[in-house]
Amino acid sequence: MPSSRLLRLSVAAFVPAVLLGAPVGAAEFFKDKQMSLVASGSVGGGYDLYARHLARHIANHIPGKPKLLVRNMVGAAGVIAANHLYNVAAQDGSVIGQLQRNVAFMPLLGAPQGKKKKKKPTALKFDGRKFHWIGSPQQELGLMLVAGKTGVKTFEDLKGRELTTSSTGRGAATSVYPRLMNEVFGTKFRVIEGYKGSQEALLALENGEVDAHTSGGSSPNFRNRFAPWVKEGRVVVLLQMGLEKDPAYPNAPLVVDLPMKAEDKQLFELAFAEQVMGRPFLTPPGVPADRVKVLRDAFDATMKDKAYLADADKQKLEINPVRGERINKLLDAVYSRPKDLLDRLRRAAQ
Repeated sequence: MPSSRLLRLSVAAFVPAVLLGAPVGAAEFFKDKQMSLVASGSVGGGYDLYARHLARHIANHIPGKPKLLVRNMVGAAGVIAANHLYNVAAQDGSVIGQLQRNVAFMPLLGAPQGKKKKKKPTALKFDGRKFHWIGSPQQELGLMLVAGKTGVKTFEDLKGRELTTSSTGRGAATSVYPRLMNEVFGTKFRVIEGYKGSQEALLALENGEVDAHTSGGSSPNFRNRFAPWVKEGRVVVLLQMGLEKDPAYPNAPLVVDLPMKAEDKQLFELAFAEQVMGRPFLTPPGVPADRVKVLRDAFDATMKDKAYLADADKQKLEINPVRGERINKLLDAVYSRPKDLLDRLRRAAQ
């Protein structure tokens, strides 16, 4: 057969796969597949809401329209789920996961210590850079909430005051952010750790168990919970913990806009890098590249799906997506930051 005819046949055979947007083998793999989404957040929390929301829609954009069931795997601030996804879960694309945004940084910053010093922290058996990140439907912003009964209404009011603040665990943003405040500004937050999730930590503020709560994020569910307290004067939104200010809280300044040394500002910027990851979804590291592409393409398509967006609007879920490739690049950049800066953040996370 002439070489030109061979070339035409080769091109003709390749075209359908390109037009489908995914390698044929990957498309066939997902047909009628029973898939699992391992979510590390507690049921009813912000992470869980985004996980179940995505699960209802993304399968419509995966070739073969597989079924996708959510499985909550809570514990150790997301480390248990991360270890499972990295070492135990199927590495074929049938299992995807959702982790707390700070989990991928833990191998770099060190394992968070347990509440009791004698208790060893859960071992970190994963490398956050080696997960294939699918994307996040949202970018985040943390908020510092202070009980009105404390009399604290501005940043200046914090000086000389000791305030207790609720947290889920040592390595979580709910602990790290207050400790960074103590280091940089000399505030006196005393972090009370061990709450099972954001809703329980927020309940502690409502019940008067603690004086404050500093969140790592601010999902609509989270905001709706404390909105009446703000209106009634029982809670003040004191500061915004992130890189971009939310105009919904005009009287609460961004921490990075407060007067501080340049190296301290860089420290906060490094700490807030995780917020770009929002509510991130991923695949285990061993998933073949063609199947990773299928899942990333499906995620990107879902973020533009009218039904998905309408469902998000109904649930008051903010959609401001980040692509998976950007998350992997972000992690590579953070892991390459200067050692002295990483050491400071590492100390705050341990």
